[in-house]
Amino acid sequence: MPPQPLPSLRTPPIAFAHRGGRAHGPDNALDTFALALEMGATGLETDVWLSQDGHPMLDHDGIAWHRGVRRAFSSLQRERIGDDIPTLADMYKACGTDFELSVDLKDPAAADAVISAARAAGAEDRLWLCHGDWDLLVDLRGRTSAHIVDSTRVRRMKEGPERRAAAMAVDGIDAVNLPAKDWTGGLAALFHRFERLCFGWDVQHTRLATALRDMGLDGLYGDHVDRLLAGLESSKTPGGSAPAGDICETQPA
Repeated sequence: MPPQPLPSLRTPPIAFAHRGGRAHGPDNALDTFALALEMGATGLETDVWLSQDGHPMLDHDGIAWHRGVRRAFSSLQRERIGDDIPTLADMYKACGTDFELSVDLKDPAAADAVISAARAAGAEDRLWLCHGDWDLLVDLRGRTSAHIVDSTRVRRMKEGPERRAAAMAVDGIDAVNLPAKDWTGGLAALFHRFERLCFGWDVQHTRLATALRDMGLDGLYGDHVDRLLAGLESSKTPGGSAPAGDICETQPA
């Protein structure tokens, strides 16, 4: 008998549209976020930087051209950054709050502003704050009811995955987010034993989404909302079927 799919802690897994689903529109744009939700994404992912005047700005690089010079968002007020870069409040106003929101804290200084915006929108309990610095994650745990996510790689777990999972349970870190290629069913089962959720990023193909779902992952991040959903909804059997032609070049994270 072929191996059976492993259980997840969250069913169905969250389908996070990476940067709003960048295969379908500009990165981190309000129209792209809205389209991803219309397509059926149950989560959105975005990157956040803090402007000089305290606005959490949704952008991957956090750099704007100002008077012919590249400037960090932290050195510019919101109006100088430009209307094409939305704030987190803009996202909630345009898209509502009926989705999970994963925020990559590119600028850790933006954490308080992100929490405040989510709290003001009544969406703090559906916010997932992601970073790779353990001390920052533990500090955030004491300041918010949002979910805290350890974004890392297996090779960075110098103490080993089991000790990392145990430390997450002790310190209240809710989920671990690893590249898709790092995951195995056994690794997911290990984190689940400590009741920690398992997320995978760079999931660009339908077959990969199905495979990770069958390993028991609780959330997947990908640029292609249609492929994510097709993989999660395919017949739940090992190596579940996927439409022909769903393989293309993987876009960089």
